[in-house]
Amino acid sequence: MTLNEETRERISSLIADNNVVLFMKGNRLMPQCGFSARMVQILDQVVPDYHTVDVLEDPEIRNGIKEYSQWPTIPQLYLKGEFIGGSDIVAELYASGELHEKLGVAKPPPPKTPTIAITDAAARRIREYMERNPGGELHLSVDARSQPSLGLGPREANEIEVKANGIGVCMDSLTAARADGLSIDVVETPAGVRFKIEKAVQGGKPVQQLDAKELKKMIDRGEAFELFDVRTPEERAIAKIGPARLLDEQAQAYIESLPKDTRLVFHCHHGGRSQAAADHFRGLGFDNVYNLVGGIDAWSTQVDPSVPRY
Repeated sequence: MTLNEETRERISSLIADNNVVLFMKGNRLMPQCGFSARMVQILDQVVPDYHTVDVLEDPEIRNGIKEYSQWPTIPQLYLKGEFIGGSDIVAELYASGELHEKLGVAKPPPPKTPTIAITDAAARRIREYMERNPGGELHLSVDARSQPSLGLGPREANEIEVKANGIGVCMDSLTAARADGLSIDVVETPAGVRFKIEKAVQGGKPVQQLDAKELKKMIDRGEAFELFDVRTPEERAIAKIGPARLLDEQAQAYIESLPKDTRLVFHCHHGGRSQAAADHFRGLGFDNVYNLVGGIDAWSTQVDPSVPRY
């Protein structure tokens, strides 16, 4: 796709008007892909304020920035008009301290080594996976929304290793700063056994799970609550739950202005992204937070079949 002059000027203006600008999928609070979330996680550690451009809301920018930068993927970071690169390059610069130098900030001291617990049941399951993947190390990641995940892979430079129940857990410095007190267990679900990674929330109730039929009853009873859609605008154009409001920057600011006991309900396509959003606002002190189990797909199958599935 050829970059037209109007789009080129818009991109140039965004870069010129902001010392730090990130072209990403989603926004700072709610990244819509893992690479964008990783970039936000890094920038949040080194710079208090930066501008983000959600390419999902603007197809011209989404395609144009690739040609403008001569870089095939998103996210893309610019610092003071200079193109830096994507998430892998920025992660390397962060780990080496070069990103701090470019931003004119001091490199932080090494994070405190976190304490992590792995139950015996989880340790047995992890060892089974490791036996099937010789040479693979266990990696823990906690993103900017405090959403944890596990994976197996080779050891990377600058990673920290923590021992738990005889198992080495590798993580980057960003995760290490967030991982203290995490416990890893396994639980039975209708879809099979899965890992459960959690950290106790101090005070109040944890995020509660809400099924689609109960949400329908809440709506029918006229109960007071705020319902937010964590999906992209493109997904929302395909299907939506009537009273739900898109979780954009204005909605985020609105939530933060509400009393901390406001009942908040979040939904997405299947429940994963909305769980991350619910965890985020629970972490901000809201203590009446719900996640719609199964997302809008469950709403379609259990409540309103006229809502399209995709």
